[in-house]
Amino acid sequence: MLIGGIAKATGTKVNTIRFYEEIGLMPEAARTAAGQRTYTESEVKRLSFIRRARKLGFSIDETRSLLGLKATPNESCSKAGDIASRHLRAVEERISQLQALRSELQRVVVACTGGEVSDCKIIEALSRNPAGISASR
Repeated sequence: MLIGGIAKATGTKVNTIRFYEEIGLMPEAARTAAGQRTYTESEVKRLSFIRRARKLGFSIDETRSLLGLKATPNESCSKAGDIASRHLRAVEERISQLQALRSELQRVVVACTGGEVSDCKIIEALSRNPAGISASR
């Protein structure tokens, strides 16, 4: 299968496939005599695994670790569980941060009474620097 075929089969952009090859998530593709990349069914399955892991938000390093574990099918899956548990905790933390962000935005929007910008509660709220929030955010 050529790169366009594997891209279509897995819903992955060609540039992403090339990137995954560059960083070693995908093995370097075999080439035809004309220099075109070719892929086997095994590589299609590997790329599909990578895509599912990335859609679940696993990092490149976590995905690499999961691929390594996949290559050792007789090992305990506790390491995979550890990776997934750490990732779940990070997702839950991000959800908590997003909920706090939503609450603050709701508070600011409700405070908006219209009128002139000089009296705008949204502009006023954004102009304050609450403790613990750095200017770089």
